[in-house]
Amino acid sequence: MMLSPDQAADSDHPSSAHSDPESLGGTDAKALGSVSDLEPVEEAEGDGKGGSRAALYPHPQQLSREEKRRRRRATAKYRSAHATRERIRVEAFNLAFAELRKLLPTLPPDKKLSKIEILRLAICYISYLNHVLDV
Repeated sequence: MMLSPDQAADSDHPSSAHSDPESLGGTDAKALGSVSDLEPVEEAEGDGKGGSRAALYPHPQQLSREEKRRRRRATAKYRSAHATRERIRVEAFNLAFAELRKLLPTLPPDKKLSKIEILRLAICYISYLNHVLDV
């Protein structure tokens, strides 16, 4: 049996049944929810980028000592100055090992020694010199 276009629009065709909110089988359309029914998410005051500036950057007096220190150390200027101080410290450390190495007798005299080897050899050499003085 063929339906006319007017009869087809009025029929309970399965494809049109789900597009009508009242034909959802007795369920309330609001209970299902739709994108338009969603309540807007509360945006924090400030620049609208997901968090308020006050929450991200509380007043400096409200920060703990540790948090203040952490923020100060996070700046590029601080990291650069710290790297410079560390480089100077390591150079002084290596210079001290080089001077100690020059005082230790080894064969061959220009033999490359690690820092731990320099320290162990220095301990042995000092013990030897103490023994010589005691005799």
